[in-house]
Amino acid sequence: MKNDAITIGGMTIEYLIDGSATRSTGMFELTVQPRSIVPPPHSHADNDEYLYVLAGTIRYSLDGETRDLRAGEFLASPRGSVHGFANPFDEPTRVLIIQSPDIGRQYFADVQDALKAGGPPDPSKMLPIMARYNLKVAAPQPSAAQS
Repeated sequence: MKNDAITIGGMTIEYLIDGSATRSTGMFELTVQPRSIVPPPHSHADNDEYLYVLAGTIRYSLDGETRDLRAGEFLASPRGSVHGFANPFDEPTRVLIIQSPDIGRQYFADVQDALKAGGPPDPSKMLPIMARYNLKVAAPQPSAAQS
């Protein structure tokens, strides 16, 4: 069942399956506009994450290695791995994300609510939300996805 889209800056999240209530697999489509502000590199303590690029190109870092993934390419981010992404390209990117177990739509709704005041993301608001869902911001790495 598709829920209403959540917009966070230049990103749109459309949940297709929210598996968080049953701690099962979830799936959403992520659209990232060119040069959008994106989450910093982070890790998930409880969730394996898989992505499949539907359209465009996304720059994705996984444990310090950065790749440009194009439509039709797949990548797995095991729980605990440090990953991040960016769209430094001229076209929007659409990615199908599968999480097992799912972090859930509510995480993104909480982030959206925290950012409603406008301006750049406030770490004092964002870090507690991430911690509540067992996400941890990683220390900056030389080959970060946003470079």
